[in-house]
Amino acid sequence: QVQLVESGGGLVQAGGSLRLSCAASGLTFSGNAMAWFRQGPGKEREFVAAISWFYRIYYADSVKGRFTISRDNAKNTVYLQMNNMKPEDTAVYYCAAGGVVVTTTSYDYWGQGTQVTVSS
Repeated sequence: QVQLVESGGGLVQAGGSLRLSCAASGLTFSGNAMAWFRQGPGKEREFVAAISWFYRIYYADSVKGRFTISRDNAKNTVYLQMNNMKPEDTAVYYCAAGGVVVTTTSYDYWGQGTQVTVSS
């Protein structure tokens, strides 16, 4: 059974930082693309960042230069370092896993999400 468990969400002031983690189990982590998505209040789920199994990285334009995605295959964990955060980053953040990197929600597995709130 595949499980993706996000952690690290919380409340932060604008300009601050948070680091999200997603621990994976039940899948061959090193062979999967990993991604982060977010869903703000009243909005559709949107792509944030992704990293392929061979470490190619993709970002949404809205987070380029502020967010960094990374993975540790030894720990079966993917991270999202979020710096210079803005109120519009407020959302539930989801971890996803799949065979290839896509910027749509067509991933095989999803976590339960972690809330991130940025106050102005």
